Amino acid sequence: MSTTAPQAGIGTALEHALRLLDSDPALAAEQAVEILRVAPGHPGAELVLGMAELALGQAQAAEARLAALAAAQPRSAATWLALGRARLALAQPTQALPCMERAVALQPALPGAWLALADLLYDQGQREAADAAYVQHVHHSVRDPALMAAADALVRGDLPEAETRLRARLARFPSDVAALRMLAELGARLGHNEEAIELLAQALARAPSFDAARQNYAAMLNRANRHDEALVEVDRLLERDPDNQSLHNLRAVILGKLGDFDGAIEAYARVLARLPGQWQVWLGYGHALKTAGRTPEAIAAYRRAIALKPDFGSAWWSLANLKTVRFGADDIAAMRSQLARPDLDDDARLHFEFALGKALEDAGQDAEAFSHYARGNALRRRQVPYDAALARERTRRAIRTYTREFFAARAGSGCPAPDPIFVVGMPRAGSTLIEQILASHPMVEGTMELPSLIAITRELRERSGSPETTSYHDVLAALDPAELAALGQDYLRRAQVHRREGRPLFIDKMPNNFAHVGLIHLILPNAKIIDARRHPLACCFSNFKQHFARGQAFSYDLEDLGHYYADYVALMAHFDAVLPGRIHRVFHEDMVEDPETQIRALLDYCALPFDPRCLRFYENPRAVRTASSEQVRRPIYREGVAQWRRFEPWLEPLKQALGPVLTAYPAVPPLTDLLARIEMRPQQG
Repeated sequence: MSTTAPQAGIGTALEHALRLLDSDPALAAEQAVEILRVAPGHPGAELVLGMAELALGQAQAAEARLAALAAAQPRSAATWLALGRARLALAQPTQALPCMERAVALQPALPGAWLALADLLYDQGQREAADAAYVQHVHHSVRDPALMAAADALVRGDLPEAETRLRARLARFPSDVAALRMLAELGARLGHNEEAIELLAQALARAPSFDAARQNYAAMLNRANRHDEALVEVDRLLERDPDNQSLHNLRAVILGKLGDFDGAIEAYARVLARLPGQWQVWLGYGHALKTAGRTPEAIAAYRRAIALKPDFGSAWWSLANLKTVRFGADDIAAMRSQLARPDLDDDARLHFEFALGKALEDAGQDAEAFSHYARGNALRRRQVPYDAALARERTRRAIRTYTREFFAARAGSGCPAPDPIFVVGMPRAGSTLIEQILASHPMVEGTMELPSLIAITRELRERSGSPETTSYHDVLAALDPAELAALGQDYLRRAQVHRREGRPLFIDKMPNNFAHVGLIHLILPNAKIIDARRHPLACCFSNFKQHFARGQAFSYDLEDLGHYYADYVALMAHFDAVLPGRIHRVFHEDMVEDPETQIRALLDYCALPFDPRCLRFYENPRAVRTASSEQVRRPIYREGVAQWRRFEPWLEPLKQALGPVLTAYPAVPPLTDLLARIEMRPQQG
């Protein structure tokens, strides 16, 4: 009893001293000294005292104490690690290295040992050895209490706690590649893509063999629309792990985004040959086949995904989104059955609502179809909230910024290249048809809805230091002519990866770029801008029926849709006033009624000679990515022009929001009236 009790007291005191090392090393040293008075030479107390002395800047004393302890306790990995750190503090890296190596040899799972060794090797220029040591640190990081506490917070979804722990960790150990990767994951969850990419790049600079971080890096580059860079990273990973089907699937996704659909189809097929039960991969395979115009195979792929997972709402919606598939009674019954399940998650449910709405619309059951569309939109609205007041303010800001005087003061600025043809306007307004017509001309290449311009606006906001609250228009207004030209060249550089045919002109068919006409004119003054316009009710209801994979948050409420369309008309009317003749407008109804006249006018605006292939655009075998892909593979048809009229009884909120924009169509109300209506709109849209 007399021996056990003092030992127990010493153990408790020692644990307390260890806990104090980080927060109060002076107090930890006092505690260790007290233990040594009771138990002279106690190795644990000597170790704590040496570590406390090092933390207090007493490196010489710490080194002497720890060297003596290491001689007496040569099997103590923690002592060798502490001695190595003391010698580093004394600028003795050569003497520190064998201490670190001894520590990891004695106890490979000792928290912090591999990281200390890796940092030392890296600083000495031994990059390959450092890489291996960093990877070992990651492997053994599951034994590090600080990292595990941060990981637990991430798993629980407590992002503030996770961030606090990770930033504290990186303040002490800036090169901790495991912590860098976790902080990048946190950034990705918060939508801070660029920060996540930078953190992962830092980790990979030290640990190129940190494959999990590299896969995250590839995924984040892909998310940030840096697809060519993402492909390089995936290919590098596949060199090390050629049978990794997850990587092959990511590679297929990236190839599709780069426009290499043959490569994407081949990559998906490779994965499915090994893993035929992967319903998510069948969906991606179907998307690639659809875009490449291989519609029967796409339908079969979507059907295969459904067979594997009957509650896979995305596959049902993908079939509906082909616009040419007609669901049978069995399909409708299957979708109703899934929607009746109380355990169906919201994401699957909203896909079923949109798909069943389409099936019932095709069957002429309009009231029930609208009901399903409305429920699908309500679910999607909860996922992607929309700030109508912010959208209105952005329109007002653009109108206030881009005046005649503003453009006159910057005349001659920008990159003079005439290469891009921007097709802008509301989604579902006929922009894909215009793209297909132009891409049938031998001098024009169709690409996709390029993210390049929107990325530039994001980066302009980031220049301000407060991107969440700054309008990029204000940043743009402060740029000189050389900077504007550089932005135009940057846009062309970003778009280059999508230009595969070497044609002199190319199309950027991102409808939402109508909001950035001022930017386009400033940085690419010779680019063409085509505004695709469609009847307000036809266009807006078509948006309401459409579930967009991303973006278009305004489209899930009829009132918001009407205001957004009206704001679009007002902004384009403003640009017509301050840049007369700059924008060519194509009314969808006119294109349907008299395609040759409209196509000739379109080609004239683009300074292109007439080519009869543009009249036979539906024969063009090019890949088409949008929801209208199947519709533009057949001649122009009139059936859809007035289809919205069947649903007019339910469109009153949309009509009220559109106001005079609806009654004046295809004319435009006076600009002063449009602007007054924007100013009068209630703050909450």
